Amino acid sequence: MSVAALLEQPFATVSDLIRAAARQQPQAPALRLDDRTLSYGELDALMDRVAAALQRDGVAPRDTIAICAGTSLEYATVFLGSLRAGVTVAPLAPSSTAEALATMVADADAVLLFTDATVASALAPVADRIGAARIALDGSDAGRPFSDWLAPAGAQPEPVAVEPDWPLNIIYSSGTTGTPKGFVQPHGMRWGHMRRGTNQE
Repeated sequence: MSVAALLEQPFATVSDLIRAAARQQPQAPALRLDDRTLSYGELDALMDRVAAALQRDGVAPRDTIAICAGTSLEYATVFLGSLRAGVTVAPLAPSSTAEALATMVADADAVLLFTDATVASALAPVADRIGAARIALDGSDAGRPFSDWLAPAGAQPEPVAVEPDWPLNIIYSSGTTGTPKGFVQPHGMRWGHMRRGTNQE
């Protein structure tokens, strides 16, 4: 199904949309950061590898992973690949205090924390309060190196039929006036936003 045809559907997912773009124009640039670029074909394959790695580790649909790191292509592929596995993503602001980050990881019930050296250093005072296994997106000693954690090239995840009411992500308030509060955004709501953004509704 083409991207245009997919956007006419009452419900699909961000992952479906990227898959359609990868089949339609695999060489077209999908993500660009500084001097690095991922084509739609490359992004789609990396999303499969992330989803397969999550399934290998026993992360089930509607389980939650947290990401707290600087901007990177690895960050984006983990976020998107998690959605392909039906896994909820809690993106946490690296500027948050260590106390707030520990609270948010616990509140989200995150089973994995994707991070980097800078955030890991900031988390040092509360490290014993974070039970989630850590994956280092920057390949540092902040956790298991991302390239080592990632499923092998060509890996295919088990298909997951995501439902509209499943949580896509959990967005936390800043917590500047108290304990950070999480707001759940379902896949159906995000799909509606995308369709409206392309004048499909």
